[in-house]
Amino acid sequence: MDFKVIVTLGPAILNNDRLEAIHASGPCIFRINGAHSDILAVRSIIAQVRSILPAAEILLDLPGNKIRTANLDNPIQVSRGAAFELYSYQCNFADFFKHIKAKDLVLANDSELQFEVKKVSRDKIIFLSYSDGLLQNNKGLHLKGVNNKLPFILEKDRQLIKLACDLGLDYISASFVRNAADLRELKGLISSADHGGIGIVSKIEIADALKNIEDILDEVDSVLIDRGDLYADIGISDFSYCLDRIIKRARVRKKKIYLATQFLKNMIKKPLPLIAEMNDVYHTINKRVNGIQLSEETAIGRYPVECVKYIFDSYKSSRLNGKITRKAG
Repeated sequence: MDFKVIVTLGPAILNNDRLEAIHASGPCIFRINGAHSDILAVRSIIAQVRSILPAAEILLDLPGNKIRTANLDNPIQVSRGAAFELYSYQCNFADFFKHIKAKDLVLANDSELQFEVKKVSRDKIIFLSYSDGLLQNNKGLHLKGVNNKLPFILEKDRQLIKLACDLGLDYISASFVRNAADLRELKGLISSADHGGIGIVSKIEIADALKNIEDILDEVDSVLIDRGDLYADIGISDFSYCLDRIIKRARVRKKKIYLATQFLKNMIKKPLPLIAEMNDVYHTINKRVNGIQLSEETAIGRYPVECVKYIFDSYKSSRLNGKITRKAG
């Protein structure tokens, strides 16, 4: 089967029974989100997975230069039409205030929350919320174009790259890739760690990656389209067209293609997907992609095993129905 589910590891599945059940469902790549764990925790997760599934493929997803909330003791309740404050120490990049100005729009929580910047100082940023909800710790704050102003590889990325090489992981997923030079920088760090067997998956999630897609495809064998961050960066009107364009270009170049973000969001809390989610999975599989990534669904969801089984069942059904349709035609 040339189709895999990228399964994000988290407390929902880090036990013997669930890992074994997921592994038995079909070929999986087990993903560690480096943004949500420190180095010691990442090392511990790898050891735990290998003790249960010694042959499991493991992918380490680098945090990249994404601005995130940090040091929040409690989530911030935001209300539509109301202002709130975010202090500099509550961001993972303390100099974020230098790259943001009044009237900028910021998206958070995979674009569920939207804020307008009202005032910026060295100590804090005052936002006006356009949404109701909770802004939680370690959540991305997306501002168009900000990635271009930051280094591609931050210090935590360097530590995680070394760890992935030292432990012989199967894949590193590169976040917020802008161009081929970024990937060559990553390859240089991997090479200096004396490990040549690790695969690089380039995430496509910002406008610059879309602009430089051909050069990026020259550098890697696999790409992962993060639909949430890509949508936030390029906007709603161009999203579907650009998504199809990336898939077509990668397929022409015979590169592996994975898609991520909110495939089975309803199943984080409920046992069945929404009709729209079922339709999304069906059409994604029929674009002949090589896999689908599940994130919160398996990391913290109530039905992680069922989510993975649903994706594989949908894939098998799609292949079977495709054969029947071709024979009938």
